[in-house]
Amino acid sequence: MNLLVLLGIIAVLIGLRFLKPNALGWAAATWIALFVGFKYGIDPPLPSSILNMFMGIVSLALVTYLTAANDRMKEIGGNIVTFLVSKKYQWALLAVLILLPLLVAFQVYRGMTQAPQPPVSGRTIHPVPPTTVSVNGAQFNVIESHNPYRELESSDANAFAAHVENGRRVYYQNCVFCHGDNMEGDGIFAHGLDPIPANFQDATTIAMLQESYLFWRIAKGGPGLPAESTPWLSAMPAWELFLTDEEIWDVILFLYDYTDQRPRENEEVH
Repeated sequence: MNLLVLLGIIAVLIGLRFLKPNALGWAAATWIALFVGFKYGIDPPLPSSILNMFMGIVSLALVTYLTAANDRMKEIGGNIVTFLVSKKYQWALLAVLILLPLLVAFQVYRGMTQAPQPPVSGRTIHPVPPTTVSVNGAQFNVIESHNPYRELESSDANAFAAHVENGRRVYYQNCVFCHGDNMEGDGIFAHGLDPIPANFQDATTIAMLQESYLFWRIAKGGPGLPAESTPWLSAMPAWELFLTDEEIWDVILFLYDYTDQRPRENEEVH
């Protein structure tokens, strides 16, 4: 979250408590403050489709609040009638009647005339990983590391199953919203991401990768991608900020178990 934007939103909300505007003014100010917060306060920026979805929810919540009580309904109705019939507001009303259609027309025109822009460089779906990265304060070798719980698959089936089950929990609490119930990259937020989330059922994704590679990609998320993978608008967070190393390894075990695929073996580099 951008600290300056957050402080500005807090200042606006505090100011509203002292100014004590009517319900309609309070709702408008709250809507604008939340829009600015979502639009400019989050890094990496939210995709426009997700921003529109959030503001739709905010609009519905504010309308519900304003219409939930008779006194607020009467206050809003009175304010609207006053604005429409009072001579004091006739110039403001005229400006609204002129500017709103012009604004809508401008947005439509801009959307219809804006030419699609090609990427400034080609995307690499599976970029070359760095040799080492820092994950949760510890150095991690992407090339040589192994999943520390993979060996349990042959040595302790019950312990391995427990790790897979924990990975199931992690996936359906955190990853399902983008990667989908069946890991096909069609979760409820998938339409708002560019590129769309990986389809783990596809043989060209995790079946081609080592588990250490997945650990790197999950831990660092979209912000940790190297330059050759840009432009990249993925909203995938750096999961090292929310999950432990064990949870990341466990969800990797679950990915392979659910899709009935095997990770790529580490290969000796000459």
